[in-house]
Amino acid sequence: MITVVKAGLEHIQGIIRVCSEGYRNTYNETHSKKYIERTISEFYNAERVAKEIQETDRHWNGWYAAIGENGVAGAGGGGMTAEHTSELFVLYLDPAKRRQGIGTLLLNAITEEQIQTYGAQEQWVSVDEQNQKGIPFYKAKGFIVQDCVPSYSQTETENYYSLRCKREL
Repeated sequence: MITVVKAGLEHIQGIIRVCSEGYRNTYNETHSKKYIERTISEFYNAERVAKEIQETDRHWNGWYAAIGENGVAGAGGGGMTAEHTSELFVLYLDPAKRRQGIGTLLLNAITEEQIQTYGAQEQWVSVDEQNQKGIPFYKAKGFIVQDCVPSYSQTETENYYSLRCKREL
């Protein structure tokens, strides 16, 4: 049984593990090891995750954790980018727990807060154009590709692109 909760400090190591393993599993065949490890180091470290758990507002709604019998099985978070526009910034699962409905539970919890608390009417997500785990998931949830843009934090020698996808809420 999986329970989705607003993450607390006790979930830091589980969030780091799930996001790091999920990121490596998603991009190990399409992105350089240097890019993968640079991204993990920037986003999935104890200091940053602790701060993001403790400091939430309209623009960053905080981390959600999907908790199973062995701890954190997935994690995600989002925020508002305009008055009625929300964004899913991150969603990763333990690679061994994919296709068990955990991603849907996390997305639903994040989306519900964005609608109920902040009045979101549309939701965006960026997904790497080569992410064959994420693209089918988001399409099944009603997201439609709107644009293709250079991926965040790449160097001049890297050539990665993200699909900008939107759905009405």
